[in-house]
Amino acid sequence: MPSLALGPATPATTPPGTGTSGAAAAVTPAAAATRRPSEGSVHSWDLSTGVDGPGIRFVTFLSGCPLTCLYCHNPDTWKMRDGRRTSADSVIAEAGKYVRFISAAGGGATVSGGEPLLQPVFTGELLHRMKHELGLHTALDTSGFLGVRATDALLRDTDLVLLDIKSWNPDTYKRVTGRPLRPTLDFARRLADLGQEVHVRFVLVPGLTDDPADIEGIAAFAGGLGNVSRVDILPFHKLGEAKWQALAMPFTLHDTPSPTPERIAEAREVFRAHGLNAV
Repeated sequence: MPSLALGPATPATTPPGTGTSGAAAAVTPAAAATRRPSEGSVHSWDLSTGVDGPGIRFVTFLSGCPLTCLYCHNPDTWKMRDGRRTSADSVIAEAGKYVRFISAAGGGATVSGGEPLLQPVFTGELLHRMKHELGLHTALDTSGFLGVRATDALLRDTDLVLLDIKSWNPDTYKRVTGRPLRPTLDFARRLADLGQEVHVRFVLVPGLTDDPADIEGIAAFAGGLGNVSRVDILPFHKLGEAKWQALAMPFTLHDTPSPTPERIAEAREVFRAHGLNAV
């Protein structure tokens, strides 16, 4: 997907009490929760299109993730300590440079990772300020495993949730991620109860997540929620393998091929049969 890299996050340099006005800071989620300027562990930020929400997006990638997905293309975001402590003011200032361009292109801002809900206060601060200070459409990119950490206030500041459902089979899900499936499904049901717009994303991996019963299970579940406006079938690829090698980590899917166009089309049809807009 086209992407304009803006480089790594810069460390926090804004002293307490500067940046936004005191009145604005007092009503933000982080100010209410911490009573101090909000900082988080940030891996990087990009301008991107295609997989991070509609239109051109300013995407903030946070560090730290409780999942260890076998096909992860950003394993360098798994450990929070590998990110750089960065102030919310710094992120908002950087995003602010592109607001006119993003707005004209019908885009917005996405908080991704890693797993952003590993840092729920910082994530809530970014979503709140992106929406209310910069006037951008907001998206939260999450596995849903830590959905219990997403407060109702955070979700009110989120226009769209990009929810990864890795597998319907609990054993396959555990094999892929190292974690149980149930928290993700519970979070999906909560989002449905709230009427939150959701895009479901499913990575099709030959020999791993392409079992017809697995695909049918996710499709039936997503179709029954009533709030899923889009499903992205993402074909497995090995573009992140070099990162695994650089981290001296074994990439166990080295010999796994990408799915054929025919297999991707078949998976889309399963989701469409449940009334979903699958692309």
